[in-house]
Amino acid sequence: MHVALFGGSFNPPHVGHQLAALYVLETAPVDGLWLVPCFQHAFDKALERFEYRVKMCERMAAALGPRVRVETIEGQRGGVSRTLDTVKALRVAYPGVRFSLMIGADLRHERSTWYGADELATLVNFIVVGRAGADPDAAVQMPAVSSTEVRERLAQGKPVDAQVPRAVLDVIRAHTLYGFREAR
Repeated sequence: MHVALFGGSFNPPHVGHQLAALYVLETAPVDGLWLVPCFQHAFDKALERFEYRVKMCERMAAALGPRVRVETIEGQRGGVSRTLDTVKALRVAYPGVRFSLMIGADLRHERSTWYGADELATLVNFIVVGRAGADPDAAVQMPAVSSTEVRERLAQGKPVDAQVPRAVLDVIRAHTLYGFREAR
């Protein structure tokens, strides 16, 4: 079995994440895709509670079908999330699975600076996905949407219907995440 790992803060997950996942499922030679929300960002980025981000990812995964699931190994491990450590833990937990790692085109040249980059490159293949403005030559461009923009719009009471899957917005609304208030 070959699985694409799609790691991220997912703070919150948005339609760009959803479309990137669908694109990889339809174009890469993978059997499945696992969303891997980070537990604690390595650079102290403020995150909504892990359980809520997992719940939002589960809603997004359900819309993408049975080949997509949420992997919570980073929450089980606790502490700072490092890609290399997560991949190693997944290889131990799932010895028969071959993993590839999805990254945005904006990270393609940055990955050599990651913690354990050389070792990571021996453990996974990279699947590079175009990101709006980051790679004008990419075959597919993802929409220009970011979790930061979504959080700001939510806090300002602006609509996010075009940026966030409905099922994710239901979780945000139910738990009043990110300073949510009904759009004006």
